[in-house]
Amino acid sequence: MKKKVVISWSSGKDSTLVLERLVDSSDYEVVALYTTYVKDEVPFQATPLSVVRMQAQLLGLPLIEIALPEVFPSNEIYQQSIVDGLRKSGLPIDAVAFGDMFCNGIANYRRSYIEPAGWECVFPLLGESSQALANEIIDRGIQTLVVTTDAEQLIPDYCGLWYNSAFLQSLPEAVDPCGENGEFHTLVTQTRSYQGEIALALTHQEHGERFSHQRYQASILPIDAERV
Repeated sequence: MKKKVVISWSSGKDSTLVLERLVDSSDYEVVALYTTYVKDEVPFQATPLSVVRMQAQLLGLPLIEIALPEVFPSNEIYQQSIVDGLRKSGLPIDAVAFGDMFCNGIANYRRSYIEPAGWECVFPLLGESSQALANEIIDRGIQTLVVTTDAEQLIPDYCGLWYNSAFLQSLPEAVDPCGENGEFHTLVTQTRSYQGEIALALTHQEHGERFSHQRYQASILPIDAERV
């Protein structure tokens, strides 16, 4: 019997790759997504909660929405919020999956609050090459827009670009191909598991002292007769 797994969902490419791999797995059944948000936006991605709901709708999965009081709450508040949110969902959960890639202690941190709650921690991408994972994202046809850049690591010119081979080739050598050091964050508009896609009309960019965000209007574009 497959284990029922919930995916930590950021709206970006890493969590989408986790989803696609788990859909392919014979060991797990994806039963839901969960996302954390502050003031109706996913931190870092700055993805509106309404757009995350669109993604869940296209995937046909429940979305567990967990509010945080601020972007960086204390570890105690953050961890308890996650555990409480998952428990209150009422869904049968055997495991929780994360899109972390680097072996930098993050896995042990996740396990410290997920496993005592009685769930397995799953890390489908952990320890793999960022370049290989970046190539896999593109090869799988996961369509991804760069929606946030960190000016301390990557110039704002990269904000609003599509994540593709040309994007990867243009990155400075010091920038991780998956942005795993926080250089950039992404929004997935289409993947094979979507029943349709998210259409974006790019509007403007917001440039702060450090972070730039691509803003847009989003809508669901259903699968049409030709695609079927």
